[in-house]
Amino acid sequence: MQEDVSRRVFALGLAGATVAVTAFLLGRLHAWPPHEDETLALFVGSKPLGELFSTVLDVRGGAPLHFLLVHLATQVSPTLDAVRLLSVLFAVASIPTAGLLVARLTDRRTALVATLLVAASWVTLFHGIYGRMYSLFLFTSALSFLALLRAAERNSRLSWAAWAIAVYATLASHQYGLFVLAAQVLFAVYLRLRGRASLLPGAVALAAVIAAAVPLWRSSLVLASRFDVGVGGDGTQLGGPLRMLEYLRNAIGDFAAGWTLALVIVCALATLGIVQLWRRRQGTAVLAFLVFAVPAAALAIARASATATLPETRHLIYTLPFFTMLVATGILRLARLAGHAAAPVAAVSAVALAVAAVAWGWHITPTLYRGEPSKRKEAREAAVAWLTATTRPDDVLFGYDPLFLGAREHGGDVGDTVIPRADPKLALRALTDARKPLGRGVWVLDASDGSRIVSNDSSRLVIERRSPGPGFESRAFGPFLIIRTTAPTRTAAAFLHATVLVQRLGLGLYVGNSIVNYETARLALDSLENGS
Repeated sequence: MQEDVSRRVFALGLAGATVAVTAFLLGRLHAWPPHEDETLALFVGSKPLGELFSTVLDVRGGAPLHFLLVHLATQVSPTLDAVRLLSVLFAVASIPTAGLLVARLTDRRTALVATLLVAASWVTLFHGIYGRMYSLFLFTSALSFLALLRAAERNSRLSWAAWAIAVYATLASHQYGLFVLAAQVLFAVYLRLRGRASLLPGAVALAAVIAAAVPLWRSSLVLASRFDVGVGGDGTQLGGPLRMLEYLRNAIGDFAAGWTLALVIVCALATLGIVQLWRRRQGTAVLAFLVFAVPAAALAIARASATATLPETRHLIYTLPFFTMLVATGILRLARLAGHAAAPVAAVSAVALAVAAVAWGWHITPTLYRGEPSKRKEAREAAVAWLTATTRPDDVLFGYDPLFLGAREHGGDVGDTVIPRADPKLALRALTDARKPLGRGVWVLDASDGSRIVSNDSSRLVIERRSPGPGFESRAFGPFLIIRTTAPTRTAAAFLHATVLVQRLGLGLYVGNSIVNYETARLALDSLENGS
């Protein structure tokens, strides 16, 4: 058990995990139904480059790399499949990258176990299909850590330039790339204090990254300002220690398995792992500590803000290779107690945790594994067909509903005037900037859609066909109720008044998102009428 595995075995192990993840993701590419965030990525990403960067950097805020890649993908195929294949590509690339990173930090045996756990994690598999930036963030962050270790070892201009490119890509993939950069800078300082690296070449590369990232810093401020006015934040409000512990529990559960017994085992293994690394590989232990300590410190500081929210697990996806490294180290340390049976004990333990991770994924997102219920799929296709046949290019769409994307993909003359939901300020800006007079308003109420990304309440597959009142027409398709004004709304105020009526109806039909959407319309309307 003391000897490391050979390079050949290591390469075969990485290849096996990579092939398995590839097969799963390609096989389940259409299992998960389209989501509004994926629709947003495609609608924004398909804009001309100038308009795209203006929207992302100046209006919405956030990191632009994924939108740029979506833009390039849509030049080949302007479909959801193209967007999801980007996620597949980077999730697959993340598997060997994570393995190489852990191998460099520990050894090849530990890396094989960690890679198996990364490959089985719900975080990897779900975001490997979900057409947003999270698998891209996982890949670029792991690559940047790998580049940092190489640069610290070689200390050449070329190696530091490679790190600068990798970490810049990380910053451009997600705003939490700043946490990655902060952890890496602190680790470089640690290496310098230990006399293992020179700060000068790295400092020059860091200065170049900071200067080049000025538009990204500004974009992050735009995004932060949106959170201050949003009514449907992605995270849970920051609170006391119990709230933080609850968040930590959920995050670890999503990384591994969320059942209590599994959590206790995984946490014990990770604790043993960090202790073992501190004794044998102190530098690795320090880096792992920084990776988790930096976002923890940021969250602690953010508690001073009444509007701050906890991130969700996907925002911290870059910590996954380090978490699995700690667990793998703990597994191998315990397995050594079995003497000559250490290798099979370690293998069985790792496989058991991987199976538990897959089972947890099935538990929280069964649709990803079983597929969308046929009744819902048929209703969605019927709703898309009706929209395709009846939509007009000047229609004003409320929210990036997947039905609008479906109509566009099927040749419908779908306009690009989309009013964002869950953000009154952004909604009002979109209405103000839209060409006047405004066309018909179009809304979709989905009884089967919850407020979280992983929600899919397949038990509600029928919605009553109702109308908010005169001046509206409605069509019901399974859980989807499409509501449209019979005449153009013409003004922003009229559109918002109509939205209030539609979402009030949604509240009566117990549509979860109508709570947020009603508040969005009401606050935007108050702001418009008050001239603020």
